[in-house]
Amino acid sequence: MSEDSGQVKRNLKTRHVSMIALGGSIGTGLFVASGATVAQAGPMGAIVAYLAIGVMVYFLMTSLGEMATYAPTSGSFSDYAGKYVDPALGFAMGWNYWFNWAITLAVDIVAVGLVAKFWWPNTPGWIFSAVALAFIFLINLFSVGAFGEAEFWLSMIKVITIIVFLVVGVATIFGVIHSDVNVMKNLSVGNHGFVGGPQAILSVFVVAGFSFQGTELIGITAGEAQDPDKSVPKAINQVFWRILLFYILAIFVISALVYYQDPRLLSSSTENIAVSPFTIVFKNAGIAFAASLMNAVILTSIVSSANSGSYASSRMLFAMARKGEAPKIFGKVSKRGVPVAALVLTTAIGLLAFISNTKGGSVAYTWLVNASGLTGFIAWVGIAISHYRFRRAYVAQGKSLSDLKYRAKWFPFGPLFALVISIGVIIGQDPESFTNLNWEKIAITYLSVPLFAILYIWYKIFHKTKVIKLKDVDLSQPKK
Repeated sequence: MSEDSGQVKRNLKTRHVSMIALGGSIGTGLFVASGATVAQAGPMGAIVAYLAIGVMVYFLMTSLGEMATYAPTSGSFSDYAGKYVDPALGFAMGWNYWFNWAITLAVDIVAVGLVAKFWWPNTPGWIFSAVALAFIFLINLFSVGAFGEAEFWLSMIKVITIIVFLVVGVATIFGVIHSDVNVMKNLSVGNHGFVGGPQAILSVFVVAGFSFQGTELIGITAGEAQDPDKSVPKAINQVFWRILLFYILAIFVISALVYYQDPRLLSSSTENIAVSPFTIVFKNAGIAFAASLMNAVILTSIVSSANSGSYASSRMLFAMARKGEAPKIFGKVSKRGVPVAALVLTTAIGLLAFISNTKGGSVAYTWLVNASGLTGFIAWVGIAISHYRFRRAYVAQGKSLSDLKYRAKWFPFGPLFALVISIGVIIGQDPESFTNLNWEKIAITYLSVPLFAILYIWYKIFHKTKVIKLKDVDLSQPKK
């Protein structure tokens, strides 16, 4: 360990930051679950839901971007919540987010074994999972540059796949590729493309929200970006439109070429790649190896997610240790600027959860997964609140908005809109469980909410913290 070089290295290039932000929100949610959203709410219902969540995420990213260019830090929204709102909120958000990605790493590692069985059904899945975990650990151990480069190419594979899918889909819609599909019939199902009513659209809001999770990674990368003043705003402005176009166009193509009641759309899961709407469209276009191609892409997506999870959680734990909110050892870095102890603990959590699943302890594993379910949305709520408070404090302390290197648009509408939608998505996870007072389902679905509240209340009582007055908010900037 090298304590004298006690800071992470600013070695992430602009292309790394842009592709990490883009790749962070493109995963199995688009490649597999998007088909189920069309089946639930109809083509127009799915498009409306993804459009609304996409706009909300844009405001969220601009809010985070304003704070990240002003004060780039690996602690990101945990640091901002602690400085601009209440130290207790920062503490709770930091541990909440670390836990989220540590468990996500475990979930992804298990998923690698399931997806790899497509090619090698007789080989134990844990072997592929173990190889993937070792690969991810070594990439993150080497340097942040190695992580950025790996994530750049993993994300590039996903982007190329989506572009090819859109080209093939549009060519099929316009008859360039022969197909017997009735496009207009597929798009006009139900009530002008809407089926299932408001409840169906709300359920798709939830799925869309999960699909877009990961975009907030851009805030964490700012702490190790070579030039955050330029790379973060560029990533936000470019990536949002690419993500929105990818999702909206992809869902339009799926809706046009696959009937919404196609049984394959209703049974979407990563364990059966044949049900991916991408696979269906490619097969219908005469691409014989469609299933194998999409399985490879989905495997890439899962490894990419695990790679990002390992990075995000280790950096969040590092930042908390530097603030005294986690053991000091996690605040140390290697000569290459990697918080090794934080990385080891994160990997160990992933390994333990993975082992508990393979050894039959699926109950404990399931509860861990459920406990992390809403943590991403809780982070979004924290980002919106932090930005609202940051901007108000900035003005209250007599600073000029023209001095901000990047200014979020439509303040205060942006963060307030993101706050309302994020809370709505959290509440809308399983409203029926409240209607029927099914306490077991409520506990499983909303477990992360009381866990977050416990962290917040404990820190607040123990350290006697209060919401910081606007004139007392710390608006200092880290040294570059």
